[in-house]
Amino acid sequence: MSDRLNLLTDVPGLTVGNADDPHLKSGVTVCLPDEPATASVAIHGGAPGTREAALLDPRFTVEKIDALVLSGGSAFGLDAGSGVQMELARMGRGFAVGDVRVPIVPAAILFDLANGGDKAWGDENPYGALGRQAVRTAARDFEIGSVGAGTGATTATLKGGLGSASLRLENGATVAALVAVNALGSATMGDTPHFWAAPFERNAEFGGLGLPSSESRRFDVPRTKLDGLREGANTTIGIVATDLAMTKAELQRLAVMAHDGFARALWPAHTALDGDLVFALSTARLPQTDTLSDGIAAGAAAAAVMSRAIARGVHAASSAPGDKLPTWASRFG
Repeated sequence: MSDRLNLLTDVPGLTVGNADDPHLKSGVTVCLPDEPATASVAIHGGAPGTREAALLDPRFTVEKIDALVLSGGSAFGLDAGSGVQMELARMGRGFAVGDVRVPIVPAAILFDLANGGDKAWGDENPYGALGRQAVRTAARDFEIGSVGAGTGATTATLKGGLGSASLRLENGATVAALVAVNALGSATMGDTPHFWAAPFERNAEFGGLGLPSSESRRFDVPRTKLDGLREGANTTIGIVATDLAMTKAELQRLAVMAHDGFARALWPAHTALDGDLVFALSTARLPQTDTLSDGIAAGAAAAAVMSRAIARGVHAASSAPGDKLPTWASRFG
């Protein structure tokens, strides 16, 4: 019997933690490698919000990270990275600088401030505490849907959510994705329950509906958030991970290819009003046998698992008081 969960944590050496506040309608998700992991990033949206993203450029010195953070809260959510950093420092983790250890914690945020939640938190930003809590809950098995960074996420037509998916390659490596879907566009085709990611679905993981007949419907007009046309209001942020040993430059290419999963599962994607971003990390448990062919296979898989993760996040979203949009289940389930 397989012990695979169809989650990011199918990559050996990773755990994921979620923390959220239902009144806030927002939350934080953290990916924790057991040991510092090599990582990079690709940003293709026009309105990103990040912390420590520049150091993931292959030109720069720091090779490994201690955690990756996805958070709601727009720029306020960047404080989640500080909370994660403080919790990891308490655990004795971090990049050694003399006698001091500095946890390296890149983070990305999405805009969920106008989703109906209570954002009147006063003088104390709640995201630092949510970041600490996410670290403490980190485990191999974790929930998807309206949890963590996906708690208050929305798309053009439905609630968004936190999604994940994994795939094992012929060479034995695993490639997996984790994503918080808060897109300007839509994950479903027009007014139907069918997902754009349908060609990549496995084991009916988001309903098993396949693609609709196109005889009586047209899907060439995109659906967008008509009330979300402002910078920073729409973002899909994700992580793609593998146990295949990769350099920062190779991981940056993996992140670029994973963005194809955005384009296959969301329409439109990578707009001037989205902050679309993908982190890529490697736990380096498995050596490459052929750098070129292994990299191409991993990149293709990264796009596939990202598209599946996006659909799974929307499909798994749950209703909550004060929601401004229906869930997939409440509308079509």
